Amino acid sequence: MGLVLQGQFETDFLKLLEKSFLPPMAGFSNKTIPLATWQELLKLLSKLELDKFYPNKLRLQWLFEINKSSTSDEIVKSVEEIPWCFLRRLLKINAECRNATQFPKSNDDEEENDDIFEIDPYTAFNSAYNGVHPLDLIVALFLCADSSLKQEIALKMSMCQFSVPLLLPHGNKNQCSLMLWALRDIVKEWRPHDLSQSRGFVEDYIVQAKMPFYSFVRLKNCSLSKSQILNQVLSRGQQNHNIFIHREMKGGTLQREIANGLVEVCWYLPRGRENLDIFPEPVAFANLRGDICESLAQFNFLYQVSTATFVFLDKIEENEHKILASLQDTTSKLFLVVNRRDDGATEDMMSVNATMETLHFPRSNVKNKRTGVNTVDFSEKLCEVIKTSSTSATTIDSMLDRAVELGLSVDERCSDDQKEAVEKMVKDIKVQSHCKKQQLPLQGDNWKRLSQLEKEECRLKNSGDSGLEEYKAQLQEEQKQIKEKQKKYKLSEGMKTFIDNSSTSDKEKRDFFLKWMKLKLDTKSRSKLSALRNKFKEASKAKDAKVMAELDQTFLNTSLGTEHYMREMGLIYEVSLYSQETVGKMSHLPGVAAEMLLDGYPLELLDGDASNVPQRWVTDVLMELHKKVGQRSRLLVLTVLGVQSSGKSTLLNTMFGVKFPVSSGRCTRGAYMVFLRVGEDLKRELNYDFVVLIDTEGLKSPDLAQLEDSYEHDNQLATFESLSDLHGP
Repeated sequence: MGLVLQGQFETDFLKLLEKSFLPPMAGFSNKTIPLATWQELLKLLSKLELDKFYPNKLRLQWLFEINKSSTSDEIVKSVEEIPWCFLRRLLKINAECRNATQFPKSNDDEEENDDIFEIDPYTAFNSAYNGVHPLDLIVALFLCADSSLKQEIALKMSMCQFSVPLLLPHGNKNQCSLMLWALRDIVKEWRPHDLSQSRGFVEDYIVQAKMPFYSFVRLKNCSLSKSQILNQVLSRGQQNHNIFIHREMKGGTLQREIANGLVEVCWYLPRGRENLDIFPEPVAFANLRGDICESLAQFNFLYQVSTATFVFLDKIEENEHKILASLQDTTSKLFLVVNRRDDGATEDMMSVNATMETLHFPRSNVKNKRTGVNTVDFSEKLCEVIKTSSTSATTIDSMLDRAVELGLSVDERCSDDQKEAVEKMVKDIKVQSHCKKQQLPLQGDNWKRLSQLEKEECRLKNSGDSGLEEYKAQLQEEQKQIKEKQKKYKLSEGMKTFIDNSSTSDKEKRDFFLKWMKLKLDTKSRSKLSALRNKFKEASKAKDAKVMAELDQTFLNTSLGTEHYMREMGLIYEVSLYSQETVGKMSHLPGVAAEMLLDGYPLELLDGDASNVPQRWVTDVLMELHKKVGQRSRLLVLTVLGVQSSGKSTLLNTMFGVKFPVSSGRCTRGAYMVFLRVGEDLKRELNYDFVVLIDTEGLKSPDLAQLEDSYEHDNQLATFESLSDLHGP
């Protein structure tokens, strides 16, 4: 149940809350925040029944649970259902999720408004609905979400082509955080016009991509809809995608309670088609919600990091004049967008002209929106201004230092230790064909040979003239020799760091470490793998099987991600079982992997490089998981099989909201499984405790079908899939 605050109890409760319940957010103290601000924040959180999750207590793993709510798509019937319906739809990349913020009122509620006369049309429309402003909901969820969930929300919002938070208010309009960590996981692709002929493209983490950055803000209650104009700028002609929420949308006229001070960001990414692209290069756009006079910290930050800032206004009063006068270099970075209304236009323009004269402001930097000009025509004029304005570019990543200088908090500063550990770990990694042999020696030739020997011991296909028993003994002897070599393996510093950070009991620190590791390794691999893909395409067109085989192996050897370190950890455990020196030291590793499985991380079942299943490792991990869930581990296994790049991972991600890797930045081989809890309300009906999703690398594409052993690989993979109908560890 939410909190109900009334009278003196409300005041007493908030005073107590200031001391205990609400710890200070990063970068400021509760004492700097007026009591009324906490009241507004708590009122909304209580209304949505999110107060128990504030701050940062709502975990991503809880949303992966399969229950009746997650399997139904019923309309929202109460305010308390709004956050969960929004999140469930968003994780499935349903762009209609923003419509879940309102629901029809009951007949009794409508009768209360029968005596209202001369209602504004927007108010009349919204009087039939109840709910919250979509921006208030987004701010509330980000304030309550943990670091992993923040990233997932931002990623899925971006995939739905929504704007995402850049500066998040803490409930006090002048206190906010730069959401750098929340945006770290967003990867985008685009084709600038200089790559149109070659059909190449650029792929990068969006916070690392260098591009012009334009800010849109407003003075006071400007009658011109800034967000609606922005949507038109980012659309073409009569097309209009609602990237930014505005007052013409459902729920857009509801009063914002906590979202003023929010800064959203989105990106325009060209497709390499000059007749369709609005801008030839990628461009970032930021949108400050509310009056800049009430969000000076955000406005100051945006002005300093932006290529140009567009200020929407009707007139300029004395206080706003002082704010503009305090800015430096207004002649090149500041543009005034003035709404020239028929009523009071003379007085308003006098105030604008006075400011222009005082600040020596060029008239070319003032754009008037006259009453007779529609938004489509006016947005085209703004597009021309953007194209011809300064071409300076920046990255969101580089804004961290400026945010700290201005006293803003940064969401990822709490992960500095994990970031430093990862940077130290990967600094010596060079993206080349033998990087795995250097970093992960147990996955080298000995492991692949051992896998071949184990298969041959079962098949005995190449015995030749030798007797079967004699041949089998030879195979076993060679296996023994390889295992003796593996016993001499010494933990590298990188693997020590990986195991130590993965084994920590602090889940948040572990999550930070693993995500930083993924980000750093992907960044190292992306450019090299992109060049290899282009070479492979050329070889496939020429049908050069030999070159294709070499490139395919190089691609496999070059690909390096967290899943390979997880594989190495499993091999270390298997080696420790036949080594008296390490058998006790590594006994905790299956428990570590089981914890990660329960937290939504995928576990490799089939080694894609060696086509081998580390049976003892997988068995012991599942047994540990069986213990951790109280021996209640009845499983329903769902597998997917198909040709490479046919959308198998995307299908599972969309259906269940999970995170199987789908980026083209790396090559993923093998088969992976993810555990999803079944809610108590469905366990009896389904007779299962968990749903296990198994994703595979896919059958060979027509291009790869020319390679040697391609059909054998496909048969092995299909056989593995058919045998994965597990009912418990």
